[in-house]
Amino acid sequence: MALSLSNVGATSPTHRFDYDWKTLATYALGIGAKKDELSYLYENVEGGMKVFPTFAVVPAFAAVVDSLAKTGGDMAMVVHGAQTIRAHRPIPEKGTLETTGTLDAIYDLKKFAQAIVTTRSTFEGELAFETTWSIIYRGAGNFGGPRPPESDAPSIPKGRDADWTIEEATSPEQALLYRVSGDTNPLHADPAFAERVGFPQGPILHGLCTFGYAGRAVAKAVCGGDAQKLTKLMSQFRKPVWPGDTLITRGYGLEDGRIALTTHVKDRPDVVMSGYAEVAR
Repeated sequence: MALSLSNVGATSPTHRFDYDWKTLATYALGIGAKKDELSYLYENVEGGMKVFPTFAVVPAFAAVVDSLAKTGGDMAMVVHGAQTIRAHRPIPEKGTLETTGTLDAIYDLKKFAQAIVTTRSTFEGELAFETTWSIIYRGAGNFGGPRPPESDAPSIPKGRDADWTIEEATSPEQALLYRVSGDTNPLHADPAFAERVGFPQGPILHGLCTFGYAGRAVAKAVCGGDAQKLTKLMSQFRKPVWPGDTLITRGYGLEDGRIALTTHVKDRPDVVMSGYAEVAR
């Protein structure tokens, strides 16, 4: 299926997303929140219910799908390459977010194609979140397009120990729970579909679920449990994760104030996700 390079720069219609405490609690449970994170799960908590900044991907989803449709690519062959969220303000536990998406670029990765979509979500006219999505189309590369720019993700000095480590197991049903928040790609639920598109081991965990686990890890290790101090999170998805895997996230404070991150799966050597976080001090 040919990619529609002429649509680069196109902007989606504005998508309204109505949400309440149930929406927020469902998302929080989908990224593994536990009872000691009650302020993200319970609507009557003192001081009001809080929102994980990584929730930014949920109201953006419809605008992203709209923008990806403009690529003309085969959605059955997509995997998530990288994700960035930037939180500009906390949002209340209910209301309406309005989001627009832009197809910023389509890059040639030789074997694959990469689409870059950005979104802006506002609450009552005020900017709440910005997101950047890197979506990989397997088998769609080598079309003579431009190469992507270099990533700004920091490297970790060799031999350096992590400043902190958070280990947490996902459940065998984690992807089935996370998909209730809106990402219903059958790759994360249907064993026959997963095998047909190259994952004979079964449905994989959403990259954005692992992303949410990393955001929670930063909140626990750096922000005293207050995830709303997390202002930016960027991750590259390097290897698949399966529901039931145990995630080990490590953080490394850097001189520029950022926190470099890596996530492994317990008992497997490869990094499954890497990137960085920024937090309000």
